[in-house]
Amino acid sequence: MKLLQWLSGVLFPEKCVLCGRILQKDELDLCHRCRIDALECPMSREKYSYIDSWTALWYYEDEVRHSLLKYKFYGRCNYAATYARLLGMKLLQQEQENIDVLTWIPVSEKRRRKRGFDQVELIARHLGENLGITPLPTLKKIRDNPPQSGITGHAERRANVLGVYIEQNRENFYGKRVLLLDDILTTGATAGECARVLLTAGAAEVHLAVVAVARKHKKGK
Repeated sequence: MKLLQWLSGVLFPEKCVLCGRILQKDELDLCHRCRIDALECPMSREKYSYIDSWTALWYYEDEVRHSLLKYKFYGRCNYAATYARLLGMKLLQQEQENIDVLTWIPVSEKRRRKRGFDQVELIARHLGENLGITPLPTLKKIRDNPPQSGITGHAERRANVLGVYIEQNRENFYGKRVLLLDDILTTGATAGECARVLLTAGAAEVHLAVVAVARKHKKGK
């Protein structure tokens, strides 16, 4: 067994999830440089429509942006466990782990088939293991709308996601405090629409956790 572990470490060494450098023995998930250089997002009092509170690991720029792009489009599915572990630690530090339901903003079936997985659902499953809570589906995306990243303007982004999501499995969240998970927060249009759907269907509160947030945003992706 020890020989297999040694061989695995030689052939597949652990690498920094942000810059890709091989980690040293005293490093976990991130190299020392990225722990210092990656701009962590502090707790923010900025409000987004329908969101009771929100938290993010980093700002969406530089190595963080490259890491998430590799995760979503270039097969780095192993990054999900690291994102979830670090996000879980932050939630615990901020005492925001006391939620009833963990859920996620889903991709469309078309995009899931094309990409091969739902990138936020995968993070949610790992985060659930860290927090000791099973993630539950509460939303369904019924229309494959254009990506928010290609649309400028808050009003245009809100219009692009209006009516795109519907609630499902209402018994999973009715009257409960919901932690909604996403990968990237830019303007808050997507998260706000999903929160609105959940609140309208009976959720008591909706809190948001994301891996990264755009630094220059005005209001509540």
